[in-house]
Amino acid sequence: MIEIKKLKVGVLDKEILKWISLNFELWKNYCLLWMNGSGKSTLSSFLMWHPKYEYISGEVFIEWNNLLDLSPEERSRAWIFLSFQNVPEIKWIKLSEYLRTIYNISLKNTNSEVKELSPFIFKRFIKKHLEELHIDERFLDRELNVWFSWWEKRKIEILQMKLIWPKYIILDEIDSWLDLDAFRTIAEMLKQLSNENNTFIIITHYFSILDYIDVDTVYVLNNWLVDKEWWKELIENIKLNWYK
Repeated sequence: MIEIKKLKVGVLDKEILKWISLNFELWKNYCLLWMNGSGKSTLSSFLMWHPKYEYISGEVFIEWNNLLDLSPEERSRAWIFLSFQNVPEIKWIKLSEYLRTIYNISLKNTNSEVKELSPFIFKRFIKKHLEELHIDERFLDRELNVWFSWWEKRKIEILQMKLIWPKYIILDEIDSWLDLDAFRTIAEMLKQLSNENNTFIIITHYFSILDYIDVDTVYVLNNWLVDKEWWKELIENIKLNWYK
């Protein structure tokens, strides 16, 4: 479980999140709703310790360990994965080496005695995942996300999920910049990843992705506070009446 208690976060001396209290239990899926500027993306970035955001007060625990004591890489090793709203492009880092590194770290995180995969063995290992996601093997020799389309970037993120199997998967408006066909394909791929061993935390302005991934609890953020906690029936109400 990720447990957030009375969290306050700021940026440039301004409070962005005020007294946020939320629980994300494993095996359940969640949705964070409201309009732009309500703090949804701020919360997701802070959970991964984005340097832009300043911790003010409150508590955050993951599996009863203090998340605030962990560096970004340690949070990743604690099985949190953030699918970025704007996926960064990183030059000089070859995609194959990046994927091999995170896979080997994930293996070591599970069992320190496991032997790391060499570049040659890893390319053989990853081939089945590339085929499942319809990713050309030549992408492995390209720089990380550089000149990738949004559609390709999203598939690479899903590929990362397949390699490291995170417990808590934060999807920050992944429907942005995708056309209808690309979105449907990505949503179907995510649906196949959803199981009793992980939790999706979905941040969205729209609701199409919720046709593919069932959610158990909806949190509505308003004025940087949790305004409402409800079940998925709230989504149908918002579809009809918007945020009235």
